[in-house]
Amino acid sequence: MTETPSAQPLLSVVVPVRNEQGNIAPLIGDIERACTGIGPFEVVYVNDGSSDGTAAALAELAATKPWLRIVTHAQSCGQSAAVRSGVRHARAAIVATLDGDGQNDPAFLPQMVEALQRGGLEAGLVQGQRVGRKDTGFKRWQSKVANAVRVKVLRDETRDTGCGLKCFRREAYLALPYFDALHRFMPALMAREGYKVLHVDVRDRPRLTGVSNYGFFDRLWVGILDLAGVWWLIRRRKRVPQIVHSESLLETP
Repeated sequence: MTETPSAQPLLSVVVPVRNEQGNIAPLIGDIERACTGIGPFEVVYVNDGSSDGTAAALAELAATKPWLRIVTHAQSCGQSAAVRSGVRHARAAIVATLDGDGQNDPAFLPQMVEALQRGGLEAGLVQGQRVGRKDTGFKRWQSKVANAVRVKVLRDETRDTGCGLKCFRREAYLALPYFDALHRFMPALMAREGYKVLHVDVRDRPRLTGVSNYGFFDRLWVGILDLAGVWWLIRRRKRVPQIVHSESLLETP
């Protein structure tokens, strides 16, 4: 991991990547332009076991950008694991995530940070919801069906949880139960913990280069199991007791 800059950042932007060599430099440039007006920031790239030139591209940029930090997985562990690694290494109280393929536009980051701050401590997550999807017709259909089923089962009032653009409180995220595919169920789990979930419509962009690392049939059945597991977690959530009075059981000497 690269040496961390000394200034305490207001925002940490976490980007999980696997084999995205051609997208590294353009996306980091977009993130820098979007975050400059927010205040002190850092970008934490998590290289999830890439086998192409991703590591070299990141190292070259990190040599001239002190706010760019790199976390490297020895082998690919999946998107949720990469996001969690990045959040654990993040130094800011507010964290934003976006996908490493360039489809999530960082230009919406200032709006999402502002929405979270305006929501106060009760707001735990600002979830981006894509408009003008640039994916194939099959992938859009896939997402539409998956989102419809999820909303029906979990009642999370979120149109598009698959959007990688999210902004949340680091402390709230780290308190969530961790499992693979957590990033797809964050609105429901944040609401389970008593946080408000806010939504911002964001513009989708075409992938800059390369092909998607995530398929449909390799996650279909595990997605169904994950949905059942999240439904169980929500059903088993106990109300947090509110203490209105307490006194010591020890006698005062």
